Amino acid sequence: MKSTAILSKALLVASFGICILPVSKTYAVDASTTYNQTSAAAATYYFTVAIPASGAEPLQQVTLTQIQGREDIEYDIRQSRAFVERSDRTSKNLPISSVSNSTENGSVTIQFAQPLPTGTTVKIALKPYRNPIYEGVYLFDLKAATANQNTESQSLGVARLQFYPND
Repeated sequence: MKSTAILSKALLVASFGICILPVSKTYAVDASTTYNQTSAAAATYYFTVAIPASGAEPLQQVTLTQIQGREDIEYDIRQSRAFVERSDRTSKNLPISSVSNSTENGSVTIQFAQPLPTGTTVKIALKPYRNPIYEGVYLFDLKAATANQNTESQSLGVARLQFYPND
């Protein structure tokens, strides 16, 4: 009986402690492609980042790094674009000041002309020269830098694309 009372008190204290923890800023990350067949040449990859309305700072740049996949994907960065989707199913283009591609670590960095405000959902479109020739899961680590350059890049999450054989 005494152990049940102690266990009940411990559970009450633990659950109260969980309730008073601050809510962390959580970014929603998603990825999709127009064609998921291997070797497709007309694909576009869309990476969606939802910036929380509270607890976050405006984002100045996003870096996508391929962290899994049997083949390194190469992009035509001149065709990169970003936009905000509106509730009425229209979109607004976001000016990009620069896009860079690092062949050393397989990353693409998109620098926005203006910081993206909190509460915004941005969709980044990247155009590969072609989809990978090898089927499977390809993972991308997304990181962001805020307009305040004194802060370190923060992880937004991991996005996933899957490619299937072109039968």
